[in-house]
Amino acid sequence: MKKPLLIVVLLVVLAGVLAYAFMPNGGVEQKSDYLRIHIRANSDSQKDQEVKFLVRDAVINFLIPLLAKSGDYFEAKQILQKNLNEIELETEKVLRQNGFYYGCKASLVKEEFPLRAYNDLTLPKGVYDALILNLGGGEGANWWCVAFPPLCFIPAENSAQVKYKSKILEIIKRFS
Repeated sequence: MKKPLLIVVLLVVLAGVLAYAFMPNGGVEQKSDYLRIHIRANSDSQKDQEVKFLVRDAVINFLIPLLAKSGDYFEAKQILQKNLNEIELETEKVLRQNGFYYGCKASLVKEEFPLRAYNDLTLPKGVYDALILNLGGGEGANWWCVAFPPLCFIPAENSAQVKYKSKILEIIKRFS
């Protein structure tokens, strides 16, 4: 009696493992409520890392008035898709102003992200729609945040403790 029960349990476990393995995205759930931004620096050199943050600031400032017009996730995604060329141009302008000529490639794709906490919000590991900016070869340390809803947190300056605020949300409130 124990042998048939063991076989049934093993078959159920095997079926679960196979179902998980053949799920889309390797079993990683697709997240559709958030649009992420992922900026990949050309390299880990100090200069490439510094220009990555200058690009971040310029892209956020470029996107704020555009995304302020979006009422939901789908509108925000359309806005990003329609403005990929302009995002590249803004990025390349910052790169050139700082002596970098390796260019940028902007794309809107599905990408897997690890678990990430943003203050009181934790986004689970999963596949998200994301604006990807590859600076040059995109081989360096990267930066990411959430474009919609606007959760790009910037540490407050001159503070002993790290405080987070949403720069995008503050500016959107000014436009409203």
